[in-house]
Amino acid sequence: MVQHRNKAAVLSMIYMGLGQLYNRQFFKGSVLMLFYTFALAMIWTYAPRGLWGLVTLGEQADRLEKVDGLMVNVRGDHSIFLMVQGIIILLFIGLALTMLIANIRDAYRVGSQREKGEHVNTFRQTLYHLMEEKFPYFALSLPLILVVFFTVMPVLFMILLAFTNFSFPKYLPPAKLVDWTGFKSFLDMFRIQAWSSTFFGVTLWTITWTICATLTTFVAGFGVALLVQMKKIRFKGFWRTLYIIPYAIPQFISLLIMRNMFNGQFGPINNYLQYFGLGKVPWLTDPFWAKFTVIMVNIWIGFPITMLMIIGLLSTIPEDLYEAAQIDGASRFQQFKAITFPSIMFAFGPLLVMAFAGNINNFNLIFLLTNGGPANSDYQLAGHTDILITWLYSLTLTNGKYNYASVVGLFIFVIIASLSIWNLRRTRAFREEDMY
Repeated sequence: MVQHRNKAAVLSMIYMGLGQLYNRQFFKGSVLMLFYTFALAMIWTYAPRGLWGLVTLGEQADRLEKVDGLMVNVRGDHSIFLMVQGIIILLFIGLALTMLIANIRDAYRVGSQREKGEHVNTFRQTLYHLMEEKFPYFALSLPLILVVFFTVMPVLFMILLAFTNFSFPKYLPPAKLVDWTGFKSFLDMFRIQAWSSTFFGVTLWTITWTICATLTTFVAGFGVALLVQMKKIRFKGFWRTLYIIPYAIPQFISLLIMRNMFNGQFGPINNYLQYFGLGKVPWLTDPFWAKFTVIMVNIWIGFPITMLMIIGLLSTIPEDLYEAAQIDGASRFQQFKAITFPSIMFAFGPLLVMAFAGNINNFNLIFLLTNGGPANSDYQLAGHTDILITWLYSLTLTNGKYNYASVVGLFIFVIIASLSIWNLRRTRAFREEDMY
């Protein structure tokens, strides 16, 4: 028997599209050969400099040279641009290799069909098969390309920056080149006292803030939802509308108003306290009160959406369960413990985990309400209420410590990715995907 599959696979290894031509799929083979030719031309043109730049990060920075008696700025290598170009080249090479492997598998599969005497689809039939039976994969492939270049590439860029000395003012292109430093930034984060105390202190507060922010908004939203849904409560629509107002107002405006209300000098809250004979409270200038304030404000902003979601879940619980529990003599607390709470947590549990992950990156509330303050003299470029994401902002846009910021960003990425993957694997949709 003629080994069409092996010959087609070998030909496709030699040059993309040859296996399809051998299998008499002339149009498909021609398209694949054109793509492969384009890919090889791009790699041949840009890969040498891109990979050189990624390895060396440049050899000559901008410099002044005397030309015809005048000092002229001569452009040199820009380390960051070279790094980005190198990442793009690597991603393009990865895409080309993926296409090459798919091309070999396709040639082998069609060759096997020829050996068995089966019908081999024409190009038109292949397009029809792609658009009908494989359309979901085709549709998902388009956003996948965007994910690779707009999500994967920034993540790779952040990871690589953590292994450099990219920082202001000594190593800032184009005036200065950036060098690879290995794990120095990671070691400094734990070895140098100023950095390590800041990292552990901010991380501890981030965890504390995240737990408190997640649980308080959940408890407050749960409690309000139960009260609104009680049978004796009238005008339910009014109460739902009233409590959703904080969520309807743009958070940017709400937080700036709250910042003025809690101002220790002229804020109305302290003025009311003085009116009743109480002293002023340093809401935003004392470390304890500042942390207390951000948690309280987060409850006011965050509980409405939790309330609405739980109201929707409460409406799905069958009344028959409560009637059966009342017949058995169960108290209201026992009904809540055995029916209401488990039913809500079954559906809301994964959302609670995602809310936890979201609060780790709750940049707006901390930044707009306290700007990370009050200042902490023991910390490196961070305040008492700074969480990891706001500290990262301060390290980058305010102080130019991009290498250390990348270490912090990588740490945040690992936490968020781990929580998201763990949460996804626990959901019923992930476990039951093989049922469909």
